[in-house]
Amino acid sequence: MKTMLDAKIGDTVKVVRVHGEGALRRRIMDMGVTKGVEIYIRKVAPLGDPVEVNLRGYELSLRKEDIEKIEIE
Repeated sequence: MKTMLDAKIGDTVKVVRVHGEGALRRRIMDMGVTKGVEIYIRKVAPLGDPVEVNLRGYELSLRKEDIEKIEIE
């Protein structure tokens, strides 16, 4: 399984599935990270957390523990 942790700056990835359960999964999906959406990896903080992405026309910062739950192709 390839997750967003495997993506590099400048990559555009497509979401296959959001793993996790309960409130965590719902929160990620409420931010627009759903199956089939394309995500552009814009920046990564110096220590690797958070990661700034661009999706659906807006910018979003996600923590490492959140992006490891997002499966990509």
